Amino acid sequence: MDFFILAVAAFFAGLVDAVVGGGGLIQVPALFSFMPGTAPATLLGTNKFASIWGTSVAAVNYLRVVSLRWSMVLPAAAMAFLFSFGGAILVTHIPPTYLRKALPLILLAIAIYTFKKKELGVSHTPLFQGDKEVAMAMLAGGLIGFYDGFFGPGTGSFFVFIFVRLFGFDFLRASAVAKVLNVACNGAALLWFGFSGHVIWQLGLAMAVCGVLGSVTGSRLAIKHGSGFVRKMFLLVVACLIIKTSFDAFFK
Repeated sequence: MDFFILAVAAFFAGLVDAVVGGGGLIQVPALFSFMPGTAPATLLGTNKFASIWGTSVAAVNYLRVVSLRWSMVLPAAAMAFLFSFGGAILVTHIPPTYLRKALPLILLAIAIYTFKKKELGVSHTPLFQGDKEVAMAMLAGGLIGFYDGFFGPGTGSFFVFIFVRLFGFDFLRASAVAKVLNVACNGAALLWFGFSGHVIWQLGLAMAVCGVLGSVTGSRLAIKHGSGFVRKMFLLVVACLIIKTSFDAFFK
């Protein structure tokens, strides 16, 4: 029964993550609930292994219908990879105590801003061009990549918000970029967890299959219904993240 529940959780995590990120909101608590005797690092490593496949499939699905400027995306992905790896190493020495308490407030501010700005992310009107866009994307990839390696909750949603608000992308293209950068972040963290022996490969593979099915479903829904649907999902996921991170920070 536990295996079945984890498989279902992986499916819905893949679905949500494919649209706006935040799949870890479902998958990580499920792993911790049903495998309480397993080391936290091993559960996190298994989550990364299960997640990266669905995120990769979602990225491919987006890229079939959404065009991105790879001269901007690839340098940003490289920075996300490097800084995520650095963050994963740092968190083994410095616990993210203060960041844990600040995160709910940051997410609340993002939710309020997005809700009030009805036109945000509806149209695709890039605000940067050429080398400036590349430099800004590398900065965003590095900052959020480091956050993902060091702490992690809501990484995909942060990427989506940044590319909508600061870069002028619509929600659909922002989600496509977020998927590519998420793959880089997950790959860096997985490299660290795998090297240190913190992955249950068999369980991760089974959850990966279910996550891929969820990702295919989620990305098709996002592509079919467009930026308006993604915006609503974004607000829903951020609201859930606020509740979850508030509980973790102040009541655990």
